[in-house]
Amino acid sequence: MPKLKTKSGAKKRFRLTATGKIRRQQAGKRHGMIKRTNKQIRNLRGTALVSKADEPIVKKFLPNG
Repeated sequence: MPKLKTKSGAKKRFRLTATGKIRRQQAGKRHGMIKRTNKQIRNLRGTALVSKADEPIVKKFLPNG
């Protein structure tokens, strides 16, 4: 059986929490800040969790945790 390789794009973008959920960066903070409200920019700080529907897809890309 060949080894399962981690998708290198996924290992840069996602990290597992201790309980097995998947953390991700917030989207929408790369450019165009002038058209966003200060409240939007503030709420996009930090990390968020991947949705339940997308978790199996991302976990397939990260076979070794």
